Formats: sequence, structure tokens, C-alpha cells
Amino acid sequence: MGTRCAFFCIGFTKRRVDQTKRTCYAQSAQIRKIRAKMVEIIKRECESCDLKELVLKFIPEVIGKEIEKSCSGIYPLQNVYLRKVKMLKTPKFDVTKLMEVHGDYSGEEVGQQIPRAEEAKPEAAAAEE
Repeated sequence: MGTRCAFFCIGFTKRRVDQTKRTCYAQSAQIRKIRAKMVEIIKRECESCDLKELVLKFIPEVIGKEIEKSCSGIYPLQNVYLRKVKMLKTPKFDVTKLMEVHGDYSGEEVGQQIPRAEEAKPEAAAAEE
């Protein structure tokens, strides 16, 4: 019972090198193949790691580049991105699991004490004399 996410991926067709026309459209069969390949790659990447590692893959656009590379045989693509990821279902909150991930800070001393204003005033007055 893990996390369930919805991924929104977008990609644009790429013009050929010697193309004069401004637009380039993929045929519907090619679009279906590209979508199937996108789903396959996103599923493979998500199932191979946990959520923390998956988020680290989003930042450098690893999944988008992988899709762009693998779909170039069907139709050349450019600017392929995962534009949104929605959390549909999250696991129940577990305090012990949270402490395993982030560590236990109960024994450590975090920071230092700052002298109060009342304690600092007599020292400042003695320095002026």
C-alpha cells in the first residue's frame, strides 16, 4: 500500500533539418505509440525506486530525456517534460517510519543560548564608564 500518483507529461514534435513548413504533426498511430512508450517509461522509473528518489529524478528532467530518446524512432520529439505530478493516494501516517527517514534529534543539542537584554545592559553600562 504505497503512494499513488498521476503524472502529466507533455512533448512537442520536432521539425526535420531540411523542413520548410513551419508545422509538423505526428499521425494518430504515431501519437498512440508515443503515449504508450511514455506510460511504459514512467511506470518503469516509478516502480524502480521509492518516492524520495523519484522526486530527485524530476529535478534534472531525467524521465523527460529518456522519453525523448526512446521515442525518436517513432517521431522526433523535443521539450518533453513531466509538467505535473498529483498525489492521488498517500499511505497512512506512521511516526516510526518518519523518524527512520529523518533521524532522531532528541539527544542532540541544537543551537546555543543567546544572552537576554537584561543581562546585556549592565555590561554595556560598565563599558561606557
